[in-house]
Amino acid sequence: MNLPQGRWSAQIDLRVALGYLSLVTAQIGFWALLAPRSCYDGFPGPGRAWVAADGPHNEHLIRDVGALNLALLVVLVAAAVKLTRQLLMIAAVATAAWGVPHLLYHLFNTDNLATDDLLLSIGGLVAFVGFSVVLAISARNPNLART
Repeated sequence: MNLPQGRWSAQIDLRVALGYLSLVTAQIGFWALLAPRSCYDGFPGPGRAWVAADGPHNEHLIRDVGALNLALLVVLVAAAVKLTRQLLMIAAVATAAWGVPHLLYHLFNTDNLATDDLLLSIGGLVAFVGFSVVLAISARNPNLART
């Protein structure tokens, strides 16, 4: 929205990245907050159980993770709506603050996941971190509004 004429595709690309991040955080956030046992037993979905492989169920912890994901969702949606340099950078840093430690944990703690589950898990986490880098680089674009 704040890009000059001819930059419409750049807006779309940023919104695709923000949309992906928003969908991921919304899925985790709402599922963990509203149905913590189901999230623990069945995340990420169809017959898989990545969270349950890592230790006993803790409803408080699962709900807290859900709520924190929803907080990140608010930042991501605000960045997508306003598309300003400042909000993109805040979204990038917030996403990286969650994504990098999460990726590092799973790189060193494979939780005895099957190879396909491990590859899917790590791939999703790498994409999450990768999109935070895309947002940070995009936030440096001088054609975006400063506020």
